Amino acid sequence: MIILPANTLSTGGYEVANSVRFNDGDSPSLKDGDGSAPSGTRTKFTWSIWFKRGTLGTTQTLGAASYSSSDEGYFQINSDDKFEWDSTESADGNLITNRVFRDCSAWYNVIIAVDTSQGTAANRMKIYVNGTQETSFATETYPDEDRGVYWNVGGTYYPWIGRKHGGEYFDGYIAEVALIDNQQLAATSFGEFDEDSPTIWKPKDLTDLTFGTSGYWLDMEDSSAFGNDVSGVGNHFGTVANLAATDQTTDTPTNNFATLNPLDHYYNATTSTGGTLSEGSTKFVIASGNKGFARSTIGVTAGKWYWECKLHAVSKGFLGVCNNEILVKDSTPQDNAIYLYEATPDFRSGSQILTTGVASISTNDIMNFALDMDNHAFYIGVNNSWMNSGDPTSGSSRTGAISELFTTGRTIISDSGEMFANLLNTSTSGGINTSMNFGCPAYANSSDAADANGYGAFEFAPPSEYYALCTKNLAEYGG
Repeated sequence: MIILPANTLSTGGYEVANSVRFNDGDSPSLKDGDGSAPSGTRTKFTWSIWFKRGTLGTTQTLGAASYSSSDEGYFQINSDDKFEWDSTESADGNLITNRVFRDCSAWYNVIIAVDTSQGTAANRMKIYVNGTQETSFATETYPDEDRGVYWNVGGTYYPWIGRKHGGEYFDGYIAEVALIDNQQLAATSFGEFDEDSPTIWKPKDLTDLTFGTSGYWLDMEDSSAFGNDVSGVGNHFGTVANLAATDQTTDTPTNNFATLNPLDHYYNATTSTGGTLSEGSTKFVIASGNKGFARSTIGVTAGKWYWECKLHAVSKGFLGVCNNEILVKDSTPQDNAIYLYEATPDFRSGSQILTTGVASISTNDIMNFALDMDNHAFYIGVNNSWMNSGDPTSGSSRTGAISELFTTGRTIISDSGEMFANLLNTSTSGGINTSMNFGCPAYANSSDAADANGYGAFEFAPPSEYYALCTKNLAEYGG
């Protein structure tokens, strides 16, 4: 059994190779920014974007056409997690969904299809989410007939990805952005429901589409030019702001990687700085004086899994695994978990605290984690040296497994449902500052190493038969 994110495809069909990680704290964006973007048909067009959310609680813009804050159209996620299309001109229409979209483990595809020549108002602007048209809106105002809306404008009405004129930057992952000029297309032009899993919406190859004068297709595959238009039209988004090569990932709609889950974490803030998830929900920081918890979006009950994390500081964090019975605000979360405690360091599980086989750790060290669900064993290493003389490939002998040191260590893994990668801090006298690497690190490795299936980018090669926590591997090894 595995816990998979919603709308998750693991095998078959068109493959999306890359996405780009947008960290809103960096003010990232792509922009066709020289003022020469060609004017399209403002009354008829279709725009499609794939994205995975990183954080919640703020208004975030996916795309816009902006001249100024009073002259722009945009599609955004509001702070209440509803999708909105709007323009500064009331005649352009305004749609806000009733549904909320809060799943940060899943990839979404949103399509805006416009044809203002339609006599029926509801046909002038359509919003599709994962292949299904939205028909229930909290705000429902359609463009006037034959209205040219603020989108596909060209010139100095700059097309943006990841922000609008006033900011409100997107946080998460973006892949496969396309604009089709002078056509109102159905969702099936951009995706299809999987034949074997008919609730899963998956992307299609866009090669055969006619993009038109102002059209584009950004596939995010060139890490030196994320805004490269591969449609053949040549409408490149040449202004790349605050995005680096390390922001390119292989976390995509066709191979979804684990991150830390914003819906399944907390921090108890006793200072103004509190705690944060950032960098596509891979970095977890809790300021000294606070408590906090985060775990992975994917849980497993079978297979062998590997991940790493980088210590930006060594404080009083707990790094390890927890099962499905852990309580997020439990004062004793170690009862359902196995950890390395940074400060001493030592190993902890339940009421047991052990120093057997523990190695010293330092700032900028890379921690190694190997979880063997088939033999109910857990291993911890630092800079590719396994603590307690551990051997993750030892199988049923569980040689040097940290879980074997504890009375209930094997039981925690075997008897309590899914296991998750986990970070927490229970002390108000220290914090935590670490970046998780489930295969798409937000930091640069000295040399990237993939698992045996070619997935992930790790500092060190995963042990034999251990795999990155991504949906393609889960489909094969997750039970």
